[in-house]
Amino acid sequence: MKKWSVVTILGCAQFVMVLDGTVMNVSISTVVSDLDTTVAAMQAAITFYTLTMAALMLLGAKLGDVWGRRRAFVIGSCVYAFGSLITSLSPNIQMLFLGWSIIEGLGAVLVIPAIAALIADNYEGSDRITAFAVIGAISGAAVAAGPLIGGFVTTYFSWRYVFVAEVLIMVGVVMLSRYVTDTTARQHLRMDVLSVLLSASGLVCVVFGMLQSKTWGWISPLQVPEIGGVPIAPLGISLTAWLILVGGVLLYAFVRRQQHLAAMGRPPLLNVALFRIAQLRSGLSVLGAQYAFTAGLFFMVPVYLQMTLGLDALQTGLKVFPLSISLILFSIVGTRLSRLWSPRRTVRLGQVILVLSSLLLLGSVSLDLRSVAFALGMFSAGAALGLLASQLGNVNMSSVTEKETSEVGGLQGVFQNLGSSLGTALIGSVLIAALSTSFASGVASSGLSPKVQSAVNEATQGGVAIVPAASVEGIATETGLTTAEAQTLSRIYTESQVASLRRAFFALTVISLLSLVFSRGIPTEVSGRRRSTSAATLP
Repeated sequence: MKKWSVVTILGCAQFVMVLDGTVMNVSISTVVSDLDTTVAAMQAAITFYTLTMAALMLLGAKLGDVWGRRRAFVIGSCVYAFGSLITSLSPNIQMLFLGWSIIEGLGAVLVIPAIAALIADNYEGSDRITAFAVIGAISGAAVAAGPLIGGFVTTYFSWRYVFVAEVLIMVGVVMLSRYVTDTTARQHLRMDVLSVLLSASGLVCVVFGMLQSKTWGWISPLQVPEIGGVPIAPLGISLTAWLILVGGVLLYAFVRRQQHLAAMGRPPLLNVALFRIAQLRSGLSVLGAQYAFTAGLFFMVPVYLQMTLGLDALQTGLKVFPLSISLILFSIVGTRLSRLWSPRRTVRLGQVILVLSSLLLLGSVSLDLRSVAFALGMFSAGAALGLLASQLGNVNMSSVTEKETSEVGGLQGVFQNLGSSLGTALIGSVLIAALSTSFASGVASSGLSPKVQSAVNEATQGGVAIVPAASVEGIATETGLTTAEAQTLSRIYTESQVASLRRAFFALTVISLLSLVFSRGIPTEVSGRRRSTSAATLP
């Protein structure tokens, strides 16, 4: 096999793993209809797909060290293919959640860390830098291609065929995996179950709390959940706040546990001393922010395009096309720039463009999103994300020695998928909560009769669901409202969706600004001129 065959095989697996994070977003309205479910349920499925990976990625990296990286890669690919098969046959949202959010996620926690480690095993020097850049570019291409592939397949065939294709690709990857060299000796490690439980439960609490903030509220309870008929809002504070607090405590306990294990001479699940490396710390933080931005954008824009404007999956994919094409293009440009510019220069350029694009998108919000400003905002956002994707993989992996590549590969997976989970949960919750607030305010100032206002407020007490704007008038008429009242309610709902999109874009602007703070430790030397590793000496 030729020199670049290994990165091609591993890149196919990487493409599928990342593709799944965006391919379903343009199909949300179709899946909601096919499975008789809701947008909120789809938001949860999308969030838990990446959350499963984030919660167990460190365990997957360790299992790769114990089983052998190629073996872990093959096992994970088989599990992933099985999950894709279940998803393609799903008769309801529960089965889709099992196949996609859980089983596929479990397969990915073995595959993703193994990809990074196997790249390090199969390439050296400048070839390794190029291989990591290629994997980063493939990730960017998968993010970009997801809406186009999902839109085309959903419109002309069925969203289920996307997962059938994933099964076939992963079968091919497994068959070709014998060409991938695994030179790293297996380690004999004893897994610390408590560490796994602390990290996984901590991340789940934080992300699930954010996911439910749209319903429960952040501090003051909007809707109080009940268990066995008993309202749960300890001390009058929303359960969201308590879950995030408990999650933070569990993650702190996880860090302390890792330090304790290291002091005892036992192998920790995560060597927290790695975070003393400024380059790695910055690279992972920027990576997490990048994926939070990407996931948030790829959730809220398709939801608006389909539920407010009534576009189908292919039309939605075409609306996102400027971002898709620029992301692929600038991933290639960024890879070329790595030979001329330092990673920090390229990353900072990408971050500045990301801030400008988010402001442009915020300013372009209108009812139909047909403005040139929106297209330019999407194109520039794709350019920024492409530049970042081309750099961060090599920044992270070159910060450590070869023996830590598997662990850092796992960390990359954690930050990538945690960022995606938080982005979908946070931006999705902002979008849905803002819709409820704007709708309630619009109804209160609408001039509708007190009787109608009271009926509407009672019907939306548990929150305002995202439904196609064109259907609101019919729903209102069926509940007994006059034609004039139904038209007024439909107008208020449409205006509320525009207002909620504007607030969600503002939240994305905040994320892009915060990302600038994280890039201080990105290397300032051109990759080819740096020493082979910039890793700090670890205890």
